[in-house]
Amino acid sequence: MHCAQCVAHESLKENNPMTPWITRIAALALAASAGTAFAHSKVECKAHPKSEWRPHTELEKKLTEEGWKVRRMERTDTCYEVYAKTPDGKRVEAFFDPKTFERVEE
Repeated sequence: MHCAQCVAHESLKENNPMTPWITRIAALALAASAGTAFAHSKVECKAHPKSEWRPHTELEKKLTEEGWKVRRMERTDTCYEVYAKTPDGKRVEAFFDPKTFERVEE
């Protein structure tokens, strides 16, 4: 009887209808994350010496006062990268010149 249970268990693993979906979801998640990791490769801000960069906290304050909801900020080699919701509620990944705080588009 124990062997019959083992065979039944193995059969369930092989015929599990969720397995293809899990594999597809994992593949889609991996593809999506790879796409976003390289999404900003074309964005370049004007190069400024680091001593001329204004603090990121000033940019965060400016954006918040304009109605943005900042979730996260990062530094690239030449820009501040901001993940936020704009005042109209749109989720964005935006880039700003660290000296002037002007938004930089692709």
